[in-house]
Amino acid sequence: MAKLYFRYGAMNCGKSTALMQVVHNYHERGLKAMVIKPYTDTKGGNQVVSRLGISREVDLMVKPDENIVDEIKAWLAQNGKIHCILVDEAQFFKAEQIDQFFEIAVKQNIPVICYGLRTDFSMRGFEGSERLLLLAHSLEELKTICRCGRKAILNGRKIDGKFVFEGEQVVIDGGGHVEYESLCAHCYFQLKEEEKERTS
Repeated sequence: MAKLYFRYGAMNCGKSTALMQVVHNYHERGLKAMVIKPYTDTKGGNQVVSRLGISREVDLMVKPDENIVDEIKAWLAQNGKIHCILVDEAQFFKAEQIDQFFEIAVKQNIPVICYGLRTDFSMRGFEGSERLLLLAHSLEELKTICRCGRKAILNGRKIDGKFVFEGEQVVIDGGGHVEYESLCAHCYFQLKEEEKERTS
């Protein structure tokens, strides 16, 4: 039986790069891997983009109100058999859509490998990630380091170069220059305290 996988990590841990490596591995062996991402992720348009400068066009972009089982069935009817489904920015999918990925893995016997964040910039869980943590057959952490050299597990948001700790959960473009930095818990709380003192 195929499985649902969740490979998670902080920002800049190489999730998109790892996804593209898996696609390459499948294609190198004459097998077909399908790449999906949510419409919510506007970065890169219809591309999966790695900070290493590599990119790949996705096969399917899914809206929050779309049924993934139906979308994939329609895609398969036009494009033929696939051997694996790879999902970028999985945290942005709805819980019921994660259930649909789970159903595809189990009922259609197609491995589904999801890459994404566990938590947002304020340490809250994303809907898709929370469901994946409950349902995935396999969980794997992709590791990266903080500015101090410790293991990074959190994501800091910067707007115009300054760390912010309040705001909308999803901000990719607009409202100033938005950046994200992977942080260890120690640096996260230190930066949060410094921002609190600066604005008080």
